[in-house]
Amino acid sequence: GTSDVTMPLAGKVVVLDPGHGGVDGGADYGEVKEKSIVLNTTLYLKDYLLGSGAEVHLTRDTDKDLAPKDMKGYSKRKAYDIRRRVDFIQGKNADLFVSLHLNSMTNEQWKGGQAFYYPGDDNEALAKAIQERLRETTETNRQAFSTSNIYVLKRAETTGALVELGFLSNASEREKLLTEDYQRELAFSIYQG
Repeated sequence: GTSDVTMPLAGKVVVLDPGHGGVDGGADYGEVKEKSIVLNTTLYLKDYLLGSGAEVHLTRDTDKDLAPKDMKGYSKRKAYDIRRRVDFIQGKNADLFVSLHLNSMTNEQWKGGQAFYYPGDDNEALAKAIQERLRETTETNRQAFSTSNIYVLKRAETTGALVELGFLSNASEREKLLTEDYQRELAFSIYQG
């Protein structure tokens, strides 16, 4: 029916996982923090998904991590936080999830987005579809990359991808990543993927 065309994701449950938050800023460059760029981009992505009929849940929608307020020790908080994200994804019975992150390298030449996936056909198909779109938006020739080392991808037991939106260490990319326009473009690329 016509509604299928306007609501391609009707009935689908999607979990979005903006990396880091709170005391965990993620990658940063001076005052520029990964955690806020990925949250903004995730919120735009949520709007696109809602618009196409999906039910969308976010592991965080404010600047916080998922550990208890009074928990001491950064690495302990991080370990707790990442387990809570996995529990959250599983608890929502999601059809798929996307974790959003940013990269930073000492080599300032690196730029472009990249999707990572845990080995498996559905994961690979999702990551490759997202990567196709990211290649256009972020002007990169990178390929989607299979990895067994990312905890959230490995443990979620749900079709998913982790997307590195770009490199804060690259001056021109960093400048774009701070703009709403580019964050929306990235969100739209992931949405289309």
